[in-house]
Amino acid sequence: MTSPELSGTTESQNEGPAFSLENILGNDHDKLEHPDVRPEGWDEEDTERDVAHGYCVECEDQPAEVHCETCADDYCEVCFASQHRKGSRKKHVAKSLAVGETKTPSKPSPNRVTHHDAVQDVEMEDDEAGGDANATPPSIPIPDIVLSSQPALGSDPGEWFVERAKFIPLRLTLGERKYLRLLDAALQVSEYTDKIDTLGFGLSKARRIVHQIRELCAILSGLVLAADYKQGQELFNDRDFASNAQFYQQVFELGRRHKIMNPDKMRTTYGKLVYLLQDSQTPEVRDMLGFSCVSPIKTVHGLLDQYGVLDLLRDPLITAATQEITAGKRSRREIQRDIKAKERAIETLSSKYCREPKLPQEVVRQALYSIGDNHAFLRTNRDPCDRMIGYLQQSFHPTQVRDKKNADSLAIRSGRGGARLSHDHARQYVYVMQSLALWREILHDMFHLWSLAEQDLLSETVPYRLRDTGQGLNRVQAAPKTSRMMHAILNRAQKSLGGWVGSSVIHMGDHNVPNALMFIDKYSQIYRILLPICNTLSQMPTIYNSPALRAYIDAEYGSLDALYLEILGDFFRHAFDGSGADNFYDAGSCIDGRLTSAWNWCSSLEKKRYFPVFLLTGFNGFDGEW
Repeated sequence: MTSPELSGTTESQNEGPAFSLENILGNDHDKLEHPDVRPEGWDEEDTERDVAHGYCVECEDQPAEVHCETCADDYCEVCFASQHRKGSRKKHVAKSLAVGETKTPSKPSPNRVTHHDAVQDVEMEDDEAGGDANATPPSIPIPDIVLSSQPALGSDPGEWFVERAKFIPLRLTLGERKYLRLLDAALQVSEYTDKIDTLGFGLSKARRIVHQIRELCAILSGLVLAADYKQGQELFNDRDFASNAQFYQQVFELGRRHKIMNPDKMRTTYGKLVYLLQDSQTPEVRDMLGFSCVSPIKTVHGLLDQYGVLDLLRDPLITAATQEITAGKRSRREIQRDIKAKERAIETLSSKYCREPKLPQEVVRQALYSIGDNHAFLRTNRDPCDRMIGYLQQSFHPTQVRDKKNADSLAIRSGRGGARLSHDHARQYVYVMQSLALWREILHDMFHLWSLAEQDLLSETVPYRLRDTGQGLNRVQAAPKTSRMMHAILNRAQKSLGGWVGSSVIHMGDHNVPNALMFIDKYSQIYRILLPICNTLSQMPTIYNSPALRAYIDAEYGSLDALYLEILGDFFRHAFDGSGADNFYDAGSCIDGRLTSAWNWCSSLEKKRYFPVFLLTGFNGFDGEW
């Protein structure tokens, strides 16, 4: 390393070495601090700022459309409806900023709230912990859940694939996978977050920036050296990171793209990657490096739009070319027939829409395979929600308990069996139904949410604060785009069900869900809860065919139907009982608390009376392979 004395940079006698990239990478970097940053740590950083004129006072990122005369504030449509959906605020008078007409909120809407308002909202909910279990159930219709369905095979796709392809990442090529292995190996050995995300040892914000630049440059140097030794040697000599900007952007982008397509991969390294890129977006680090490490994710829509062949996504053959072929109970002949039909459709479309030599036929195939990968993602992640909704509708009546021993009752009471909510059967049925429907909608739009989450995380204008949230130090950062999309999904689910039981608070950027990365990680685990349960339930008839196991099930549980009812009843009661935390606001019936309660049920599965049946069907945990 070149010492500061030999670097040729000017130094002040009082201020020490100059703040330059060469000195940061030198031996005396411990004496350096960023000259334009106050010495306070991240936790004391002031992130408050005035709302820009003409924007919503609540979300601060959408144009104001409604003026509340009682509050004397301007709101966008979504925030106005959510803030004025109940209580005394429901009577506030407002006028549209566009045409000046007066109106009052009347329809329920997604709830976008501050912490103070969220607490008030929870207090006004009619199913708080300890509530009356015999209260009259809400008059909410129980529809067949057919939300966001994709076009059927052979039908006109319309604009469905066009809109969906905007957020479907391109499948990695063989050459890109080589760089992916390189990136993953570099992140595996990196201790970036261990060194940066700490408030100890007097590490101020000014010095933390120095550490960020050093650690970032070390990773960048290692990547280039491993990919091209000669080019890496040159980088070590001249420190010109900007000359390799395109390489860095490509490597980091393909890592992010691979993770979106495969949520179960890079489980220990993706967080490091995102936090590293998050720090690289700060003005101090970007100015020192001379370039941005972040580039947009390559999508199917972006590729086809670049070459003017978006009509591929409107072609009637697109459904056949991208369908996922599963075995099920079909014969080998039927499966082979579908495979050949799919291959013919792919060849027809790729030859029709290729633009040699700029858009070769193989790249068109790659785009079609990427859409097929998205269908596989939906089957693995979204379809278990549909299957659980089917089990709920098949095994339980919406309003009546039909079994004389109450085996099909979903009623829960606070304090019994760990429950923190009190619902009668009808209310719990609706509560479970709406939770599963909401999870289904979230997973259906997961790629869109993931895209918005990365935009929030890597935003240059939304800073984070390093806070102790009760679960260690976390980067607490607002996620306006992800939050708005979540409220839109919630609104869609509420309208489809005709109402809502429980709180509709969505935690985002607080001690429950510190940032968009935590949100994505939380909801990408839903299939890990539901899929093993679905697999166990589907395998039970098979093991029941064995005479020995039939005798065991009949003796222990009464019958196969009784076993089904016991497993499903216990899951629908206690995976949705608000038992995920210490108080109602943190777990209760809020949007995130429902998922936390489900994880709490998973942790107690081995204590259940029917756990041996799970083991007999091949269950090996909620974090295994199925």
